[in-house]
Amino acid sequence: MASAYGDFKLLNAAIDSTPLIDNHAHPLLTVGAVSKHPLLSIATEANGDAINDSKTSLSHLRAVKHLAEALGCEQTWDAVVAAVERKRAESRDDWTKRCLEGVETILIDDGLDMPGQAETYSWHDKFTKSKCKRIVRIETVATEILQGFVGDPDKFTLNGGGLKRFLDQFYEEIRRSIADPDVVGFKSIICYRRGLDIPLADEVQAHIDDVNRELEDIINAGVKVGDHGTSLNKRIEYSHLNNLLVHVAAKLIRDVPGPKKPIQFHTGLGDNDITLTKSSPSHLQSFIREYPTVPIVLLHAGYPWTRETAYLAAMYPNVYADIGEVFPCISRQGQESVLREMLEVCPWSKVLCSTDGHGFPEMFLIATTQIRSALKTVLGELVRTQQLTEKQAVQLVQSILYSNSKKLYNLQTETVLPSFTELGSLPLPRTNRSNEALIRKLQSLNAKYLRIYWFDYTSSAKCRLFPIKQVYKTLASGKPMAVSIAFAGLGLLPIDVLIPDVTATGMYSLRADWSTLRPGPAPGHVSCFGDFFHLDGSEEILCPRTFLRKTLEKAAAQGLTFLVGFEVEFVVLERNPDPTSPDKYRTLRNDGHAWSMARAIADWGREGSFNTASDEILDTLDAAGIEFEQLHPESAPGQYELVLAARPPLEACDTLIQARQIVESVAARHGFRVTLHPKPYAMAGGSGSHAHMSISSPGGDKPEVYEAFYAGIMEHFRSIMAFTNSNPASYERMQDSFWAGGRWITWGTQNKEAPLRKIEGSHWELKVIDGMANPYFAIAALFTAGVDGINRKAKLVWGDCAGDPAKFSDEKRKELGIVKNFPGSVREALEALKEDDIGLPAKFVRRYINTKEAELALLEPMSPEDRRRWLLERY
Repeated sequence: MASAYGDFKLLNAAIDSTPLIDNHAHPLLTVGAVSKHPLLSIATEANGDAINDSKTSLSHLRAVKHLAEALGCEQTWDAVVAAVERKRAESRDDWTKRCLEGVETILIDDGLDMPGQAETYSWHDKFTKSKCKRIVRIETVATEILQGFVGDPDKFTLNGGGLKRFLDQFYEEIRRSIADPDVVGFKSIICYRRGLDIPLADEVQAHIDDVNRELEDIINAGVKVGDHGTSLNKRIEYSHLNNLLVHVAAKLIRDVPGPKKPIQFHTGLGDNDITLTKSSPSHLQSFIREYPTVPIVLLHAGYPWTRETAYLAAMYPNVYADIGEVFPCISRQGQESVLREMLEVCPWSKVLCSTDGHGFPEMFLIATTQIRSALKTVLGELVRTQQLTEKQAVQLVQSILYSNSKKLYNLQTETVLPSFTELGSLPLPRTNRSNEALIRKLQSLNAKYLRIYWFDYTSSAKCRLFPIKQVYKTLASGKPMAVSIAFAGLGLLPIDVLIPDVTATGMYSLRADWSTLRPGPAPGHVSCFGDFFHLDGSEEILCPRTFLRKTLEKAAAQGLTFLVGFEVEFVVLERNPDPTSPDKYRTLRNDGHAWSMARAIADWGREGSFNTASDEILDTLDAAGIEFEQLHPESAPGQYELVLAARPPLEACDTLIQARQIVESVAARHGFRVTLHPKPYAMAGGSGSHAHMSISSPGGDKPEVYEAFYAGIMEHFRSIMAFTNSNPASYERMQDSFWAGGRWITWGTQNKEAPLRKIEGSHWELKVIDGMANPYFAIAALFTAGVDGINRKAKLVWGDCAGDPAKFSDEKRKELGIVKNFPGSVREALEALKEDDIGLPAKFVRRYINTKEAELALLEPMSPEDRRRWLLERY
């Protein structure tokens, strides 16, 4: 419903641009403590066995949705957990900053019983615009004093003055906190201990002897020492003692001259440690009356007693209503109802906002996202029904999110809120923080058009192009950027004919993966990749990127990670000016073009030269953040090689496609045709797409690890060829004695005639792969085979081949274990894959084989020259 009121530009701008003063939260866990607490707790107060049932709650499902959108992953809990773990591993600070985006400052209750496991309140300053402040928990102050008395049996006898000594220290600590500028308030959890039905001060004083006995009971029970510090064996949960602590703190606050620091009370929503019937804030009415000058904040909307909370805040000038923790711990409808019920009677100048975030930064992200969403829905209704003007609604937003807390807690903050007029100058209403950040990024790139790419089963790069205004409109609505693609999109031949087992029925959602966003390949264009999902949000394993990602996740679960770097070999052709010729392209004019020949780039700077166009290619690659290490002439006429830097495998494949698109696009703008055809000239060297691989995880350079990995590849090599040499033209290139990998299954150290060249440690080069391969499929097949080898502790039984195996005698080949040839054609490679599927998903293998067999039915009837021309036009 948030988008139903998208016409209220100023209101939406205020909701999205007003930073949150989070008036009640808890510290984040330290790196070492994160794994000891359940991430599930971010959307529920349940604990113990009950927390597992929260997975079927509406609040949990909504949290998954919002986190998945921010993380760019599938909307399942397992996918979210995996993505969060990746973010933590990449950069904990960057991810935390993302989660706390839009938070001005946090008022942190650091009194949770987690000694040594939580960060300090000031540690959080690096993630907020203004410095964070403390909320002192009253019961924690008392607990720390009592721990100091344990071990001295004389301190708490009935007549030994123990109570006075305890109270003197308690007074001193509360007074110190009142004077401390970093402490902006206090909090009591008496709701958890004995309930909110606090008697009047005189009645509490009448039971002072009971207080003394309760203190003795706690002291005599002693302390326990755990991994993270000392704690009382008996916590402070005695009626008379708890009541006394709250009254003492309130009196000290009341009696201090000048502004009063508020006391926050936990009310309502909490875990099963509370007595529900005593958690209604209505029980506090007598206490509120007794301390009319002490500001009292009723936390968590008093849920489910929201109307009682609103009433108290409306009727008593010293009472304020907080609407935290319901975001994100109840459903969307519940959150909107809380906001509506609060505004039924409570002035908006008395309403505060918080996240109750604790432990995990993800809770802050989903809470702030949901707060803004609920405000848009509820306030949009009020403006539409003319109960508020849009200007009044903006004032309400700025008050609840920011100004009320700033005033109540006497905060010095950095942000100056824009006026109503200034809000009107904001360019776009923003719906959620992740989409808002994307809009900012796209604006910074001066984007006019967005391309969303995918790479299909015939190794064709495909895309949809969107005007940037349409992209902004979609993102501003809160929706993910996606486009419907027919199921047939993953079963089409390059001439738009369906393969036999695919029909025209059914649709996918192709969703933009914003982590792949780059400028290019043309000026004013930006590009990213898309992933295929079913309309119910589930992943499609037939999606090339998803298939590789799943393969890598399985390897990562075993502690294995990798790096991949591709070489892009391509041939530059000129357009044939002769309209009568059957050839659209002709050989690039050159003066003895050869491998690494300086003469081949001598005309760099001449108008009309491809070398001059290379200037723009390299500049465009650099602007796109694509790191390349070399560009040099290769052997065939007009042939060049671009060497890309090593990257994690999925990123490496994405980068390969993006680099090729830039090369092709820039060359076309200068009138040239670039082809990846593996063998465009029968009598010259062919073009590959050699892949450099290494095991980057710890221990990857140990011979027992990487030799088993490459042994697995060698064992499955014949099947792997169905993915790496996937076109009939691939086998024209794969000749002996041409530095193309040859026909024999072997490996060799620094041997450019071997299909697998060992370079150093786990860094090896695969030579039997070309530009007709789908790199996602090829790398997935290679790594599946390699991980299988590691799991089986496969032995590298082949000897280190030094020289050209095609020129060896049969006896020498046998001595080195070189006894098998690669398949000699695509059909032979597909038969090998049918016999040995490498452990790949059956659904994927079936679709791949069916596509390739349909492709062969198209290509095989062509004459060799017709097929060459046909491929040159398309690859």
